[in-house]
Amino acid sequence: MDNQVTIERKQIDTFATLVMTSLCFIWGTQQVAIKSVANEISPVLQVAIRSGAAAGLICLMFIFKKTSLRNFAICVVPGGAAGILFGLQFLFVAEGLRYTSASHMSVFLYTAPIFAALGLQFFRRDERLSAPQWIGIAITFAGICVAFLSGNASGDSSGQALAGDIMGLFAGLSWGATTVLVRCSSLSESPASHTLFFQLAGGVLVLSTYSYFSGQNHFVPGTFGIISLIFQSIIIGLLSYLAWYSLMRKYMASQLGVLSFMTPLFGVITAVFILREQLQPGFISGAMLILSGISIVSGWSWFRLRFLTGLVKKER
Repeated sequence: MDNQVTIERKQIDTFATLVMTSLCFIWGTQQVAIKSVANEISPVLQVAIRSGAAAGLICLMFIFKKTSLRNFAICVVPGGAAGILFGLQFLFVAEGLRYTSASHMSVFLYTAPIFAALGLQFFRRDERLSAPQWIGIAITFAGICVAFLSGNASGDSSGQALAGDIMGLFAGLSWGATTVLVRCSSLSESPASHTLFFQLAGGVLVLSTYSYFSGQNHFVPGTFGIISLIFQSIIIGLLSYLAWYSLMRKYMASQLGVLSFMTPLFGVITAVFILREQLQPGFISGAMLILSGISIVSGWSWFRLRFLTGLVKKER
């Protein structure tokens, strides 16, 4: 699959940094947005609705711009796979939030860069892991173990909390697998709107089917529930992912990951202040290890290019 991608990706720059910071803040709040109105709308149903609404908006975009759909034919197979992975990602998120806190979900979901980096090294020669990055993988794994062993402070049973945390980790795995698929298939050269449409369509199919058969169809939205759905549909479901895939087409995925580690920080902060969640010292320690490992894995290439290469040139 390596020879399918011909466009050389850029190193991260100021523009990518500013956009990713904004995206990280938006993504960091999505778990809080879902959980804060869970008593009004079932979490799985929330994500199904937002995926459907965002997909509908993209269809309107195609019609308004008179977008050619000829490229869809060559992307049906990877696009369908990406849609299933997208649906699984948010299925794990929505179900996990029933058992664990939004702060826990924020941290475990954004282990995705680690899974993406592990997968990309098998298909992309330019993104294979170096020795320091493998150390980062080990640190992340240690942090996951510490965070799992820390228990939960939300009042739920430890067994339920652990199940929710594991679902968060599987959500991160699904997201990481999606990144690998997009980077190593014909989706890599497709417009961001096409890639996102495939994912949203798959998300609607997977999530609505699960919502129906699991009986999670509670829908009695109040004012906050409606506001949350609008925010999730337009800002998160449409605009943020369009921006993300546009960045992935221009910049190296592994280096974008170094910026994405801000997302769980925003997620934890908003969960503590908005949902009044309590954090245990063990989880904080584990989260710091996870974020440190992610920053090493995702940022090593950037660090080496910006600092070590410059230091060698000065010595010469």
